[in-house]
Amino acid sequence: RGWYNQSRGLHTLQVVSGCDLLSNGSIHGSSWYGYDGRDFFSFELGSRSFVAADTIAWITQRRLESEGIVAEQMKHYFEHTCVE
Repeated sequence: RGWYNQSRGLHTLQVVSGCDLLSNGSIHGSSWYGYDGRDFFSFELGSRSFVAADTIAWITQRRLESEGIVAEQMKHYFEHTCVE
């Protein structure tokens, strides 16, 4: 419960992630998520926050924020896996 649920038909989730190792040693990372060809939400490493593109994405954003672990997993991805 608490997830945006569309169980009928085919749907597409697109994820684009990227990171930059800056000259001062810090890392800038972000991910963009699209759902069925529309912006859904994004994640910014600096603020460790998800930003919903619309009301439907807000449901998923709130769920991810309430679990807490997803932001930590994203942080780990950007700081360790992405920069390699």
